[in-house]
Order: sequence, then structure tokens, then C-alpha cells
Amino acid sequence: MIERIAWGLLALLHVTPALALVNPAFITRLYGVDRGDTAFVLLQHRAALFLAVVAICTWAMIDPASRRLASVAVAISMLSFVALFWLGGAPDALRSIAIADLVGLPILAFVVWRAFAEA
Repeated sequence: MIERIAWGLLALLHVTPALALVNPAFITRLYGVDRGDTAFVLLQHRAALFLAVVAICTWAMIDPASRRLASVAVAISMLSFVALFWLGGAPDALRSIAIADLVGLPILAFVVWRAFAEA
């Protein structure tokens, strides 16, 4: 039961950036990029990928057999952003996103541990 809750929390963590796919105004609010900027399209695509992360977390919440692969996918998403954020000089505009991922890392560590401990 606690694993299902953890997967649900990880899904919720990724809902806001995923909503930028259907509400592009979130892109400007979250990332400070205006619609006319060429990066806007890339950030919309990023939102679609976050929708995939939400789907993966939701699937893992329901299907224990998918949790190993889900753990890898979500870990790649979260850890790569945190690493790129720091390597990119920790830009202020992205700080809240990095904090959200950092807050989610203990939950991620738990689900990864449980996914691979069950083998």
C-alpha cells in the first residue's frame, strides 16, 4: 500500500509540468519562456514527456510488474534534471523545479529500492 502511495506522489509531482501541454501559459509561468521563443515548442514537447512520466508512475502504482522499468524511467528524468540544473549554474528561473525534484528524490529512492528488493 505504501508503494502505491509513493508512486502516486511521484505522479502528482509531474502533473504540473505535464499540464503545460494543454495549458501553454504554464510554460511561461514555470520556465519564463514566452510563446514566441523557439524554446517554447521544446518545452511543450517536454510537457508531453512529463505526461508520459505521469502515465508511467500511474501504471507502476497499479502494476507491480512494471515498477523496475518505471523506476529507471523516472530516475532518469529526475536525476538528469537535477544534474543539469547544477551543471548549468543553478539558474534562479529553474530553482523551484529543482527543489521539487529534490523533494521527490527520497520517494524515488524508496520506490527504486522496493522495485529491486522484490526480486
